[in-house]
Amino acid sequence: MTKNIAAYLAGLSAFALMSAPALAETVAAAAPNDGGIEEIIVTAQKKSENMQKVPISVAAVTGAAIADLHATTLQALQGTVTNIQIGNFSNTPNNAVFSIRGIGVIEPDPYAGNTVAVVVDGIPQYFSIGALLDLYDVDRVEVLRGPQGTLFGANTTGGVVNVVNAQPTNELGGKLDASYGNYNHLTLGGVLNAPLGDTLAARIAVSHDQHDGFVTNVVDGSDMGRRNTTIIRGALKFTPSSNFDATLSGEYDRGRNGAAIVVAGDLPGEAEYVAPGVQNMYVSPCLPAGSPCKAPDKYLSARAGVPDQNDVDTIRGTLTMNRRDTAIGDITSVTGYKHFRQFDYTDQDGTPLFLDDTRRRTTGRQFSEELRTDIHATDAIELVLGGFYMSTHYNHEQDFRIQFAAPGLFQRNLQEQSNYSASAFAQSYVQLGDRLRLQAGLRFTHEHTEMLASTATSIALGGLTTFDGTAPDGTANLSLGTVAPPLGVKSWNNVGWKIGLDYRIDDNTLLYGYWARGFKSGGFTGRIGIAQDLGPYKPEHVDTIEGGIKADMLDHHLRTNLAVFYTSYRDMQLAQIYFVGTGANLTQGNTILNAASSTIKGFELDVTAAPTRGLTLTGSLAYLDAKYKNFPFLQPSGAILDLAGQRLQNAPKWSATAGATYEFPVFGGNGRINAQYSYVSEKLETSIVNTARATIQPTHLVNGNLDWSPAGDHFTIGLWARNLFNQHYLASVFDAPGTLGLVNYASPREFGVSAKYNF
Repeated sequence: MTKNIAAYLAGLSAFALMSAPALAETVAAAAPNDGGIEEIIVTAQKKSENMQKVPISVAAVTGAAIADLHATTLQALQGTVTNIQIGNFSNTPNNAVFSIRGIGVIEPDPYAGNTVAVVVDGIPQYFSIGALLDLYDVDRVEVLRGPQGTLFGANTTGGVVNVVNAQPTNELGGKLDASYGNYNHLTLGGVLNAPLGDTLAARIAVSHDQHDGFVTNVVDGSDMGRRNTTIIRGALKFTPSSNFDATLSGEYDRGRNGAAIVVAGDLPGEAEYVAPGVQNMYVSPCLPAGSPCKAPDKYLSARAGVPDQNDVDTIRGTLTMNRRDTAIGDITSVTGYKHFRQFDYTDQDGTPLFLDDTRRRTTGRQFSEELRTDIHATDAIELVLGGFYMSTHYNHEQDFRIQFAAPGLFQRNLQEQSNYSASAFAQSYVQLGDRLRLQAGLRFTHEHTEMLASTATSIALGGLTTFDGTAPDGTANLSLGTVAPPLGVKSWNNVGWKIGLDYRIDDNTLLYGYWARGFKSGGFTGRIGIAQDLGPYKPEHVDTIEGGIKADMLDHHLRTNLAVFYTSYRDMQLAQIYFVGTGANLTQGNTILNAASSTIKGFELDVTAAPTRGLTLTGSLAYLDAKYKNFPFLQPSGAILDLAGQRLQNAPKWSATAGATYEFPVFGGNGRINAQYSYVSEKLETSIVNTARATIQPTHLVNGNLDWSPAGDHFTIGLWARNLFNQHYLASVFDAPGTLGLVNYASPREFGVSAKYNF
């Protein structure tokens, strides 16, 4: 059935696009001649339009701003946009953790899905593995806050991170970039854009990023957390007429990075606690017990007995075709394919002793097709109609040596999941008057998931096991049993919708309001130790009411955008990792709970000012009140804990940014100073129950850069710094009371020099 649906959609898209002309995406910004604030063109509603005319809360980080931040991956944008958290799980650096307005998934394996969709050139990235994208030659990153289910589909209850890569143009040109900084941080990049005749243009971008780690291994003094990643991206754009274009793009990402860093935040009396001084063991950053963890002046950890290996290979391909002015409107087809392979090791205990470690192998693939048309039925009515199909499949193997529980104890977890999603959607825009417009959207979604999961437990009688489940001499381990529930199969149907009004007070001021219902499909738990944990777990639903104002004032020298929202969040899916039993009977349980409802309310205020030519000031402030409304939490002990009124995970109450850019003539050329400040208040991370150890401290970060280029030249040299004042912070904590605490540190100060040449 899935193959028939895919073939039908692909065939329909090809027929429609060959029978009639193209919606060329205009993404260049137009700057006023008087030094005011430039327009930002976004595709937040599947069409190119001025961000100030989009009736939702959306923030855009331009390619220039990304360069100012010296941001190499999406994770480097943490703190630059309010009410969004960007990170990774504590012991899996390739697995993205996104949260918008307190709605997110904190789970390392793919089965949990996403509530924030990362979309690359129109293709939703189903897997969180590899979703912390590299940002070289990116035109912009758009952050769409709140449910986006009507246009972007299921699993967008929190919002969307929309990444738009630079596209081929008909001008010959390119750029070269180089940067070197502390920790031997070397980045190299190059772009070539070239016309290949009157109808064809090509663009190729290559980037390489490498650096040493900033954590010292107490076992041998080596650094931990090294990075070595290369990206190759190419695109061909075919434009035979003004009414048709097709862009074929491909990307290969190769990561040969260091193994995940796990810092032991264990407490005395816990199963994996190692006292300071034992084989050079460092002091736990989570002491004394009952207090929040604190990053030390010197970052220390330990890795012993596993390779320093974290390999990721990803291939992406996209075909986008646009046909304009047909009898059924402007037609767009977006076809995407992705395949990834990950192989890594992790010293799970972060101590010099052999307590527990893992080896993981994961492969996954996805195919998607979206076909839509934008119809101007009358002068007052515009309709976007479309269909979407995606199929995904992944295999995952985790080999877990659990030496601390019993010498030689070994578990092998196998997961194989297939999923497909098919949906039809409609979004309408109806002018009710010269300035008043009605928006209404509807989407029907069918999701189908199949999961086969098992966990086999064995023990090496000699007290030491390999990752292959044998003793070092090749003797097979003694089987202690296998948890292998039957194949899990389940389908879900959902109807999501959105209705709203927007009113243009004048040409530069927009008032808007809407009510949207979002949906995240159910699924199965793959990393199981207890058969009933397989599930299935149920879908979750979100209702959001949002109102806002977007205003350009003082002849485009002041821009103020304000959004206020209220969200009812029901049947919340919460990942739970727990341990039961002791010794050889120790079992790690994993499940997705549907036990909670919550209310989320707050606001986002974004301000940009250009008081004088050459000077741009920016600022933002966000408030988030995200709390459980009803949550009788069943603990592993069997006791019920009432969590009503507790804050949600990854939902800081306040976040803010401030920035300034000043351009000025100096030394016969042009100088440019840019500085950014970000603040994120305290938040709870990777723990359902609010504990001191699971608390992440408030963060204050300052980034900056200073650039100079000769007059009339294309060459730029600069100095840059991230975390200028060298603040030491925690990035994440996983809290498993009685067993361990997994801590990750945020980057210390990074600085360097850069050179750029545009031609």
